[in-house]
Amino acid sequence: MPTFIASDGTEIAYHLRGRGAPLVVLPGGPMRASAYLGDLGGLTAHRQLVLLDLRGTGGSAVPADPATYRCDHLVDDVEMLRHHMGLTHMDLLAHSAGGSLAMLYAARYPRRVSRLALITAIPWALGMPATAEDRLTAARLREGEPWFAQAFPAFEAWLNGTGDFTPSLAPFFYGRWDDAARDHYARGDHEHNDEAAGIYGSGGAYDPPATRHALARLGAPVLVLAGALDGGPCPDLARRTADVFPNAELAVQPGAGHYPWLDDAEWFTRCVVGFLGAERPKSAR
Repeated sequence: MPTFIASDGTEIAYHLRGRGAPLVVLPGGPMRASAYLGDLGGLTAHRQLVLLDLRGTGGSAVPADPATYRCDHLVDDVEMLRHHMGLTHMDLLAHSAGGSLAMLYAARYPRRVSRLALITAIPWALGMPATAEDRLTAARLREGEPWFAQAFPAFEAWLNGTGDFTPSLAPFFYGRWDDAARDHYARGDHEHNDEAAGIYGSGGAYDPPATRHALARLGAPVLVLAGALDGGPCPDLARRTADVFPNAELAVQPGAGHYPWLDDAEWFTRCVVGFLGAERPKSAR
């Protein structure tokens, strides 16, 4: 497992999977180890995935200062990874909460991003969270599922603050609640850093007006991919995210939830590879 040393001395791990032009991948959670991403539906057949374990997750060390878990501070680790890899610029893919980290990185280092793929990313960095109604509207699309009648009241209670998140709510985050989805969900307890997750978006992490202003001038092509059954983000929120960028395209994957590569790997891979193309990022000299 390769590592590099961050600017504050924390050892950061990443994982290389597949062959081809590097594609740097930022995990969600927030603060979930990158293992849950797997091969992203077979993207390893087309690109070399550079899967970053954010500090305090997976193979990366716990930092001396927990404040460095905050999303804006993690931008420095992404930039150090780019430098460590010897890339003058890079294709960047981010899932879920990692989308806000990717947006902050692109805002701060626009010339370092050649392409940006935001996969089911809630745009907290733009001041646009997913609302409870977004999630409930998406959840109602699952009314025909055998688990819906029991799970929906608990989902409502969780969203309005009168109930806790329980495993019975997990099906709402997957387009298909099958064995693969159940196995994927079961691994989550061992992959999250709960302390870090609480700090990730804490006060001062985001400056939406400044980020919007910077991203409105981003020259790189952007893909915003949403799942048709996902409530966070729902397709409309993904569309509004795409509208922030001058050169963005929106893709809505049919039948997909928050982990679209699990729901239809072929559709997902075809869409992402079609966006990324085959160009190899140049090495720094």
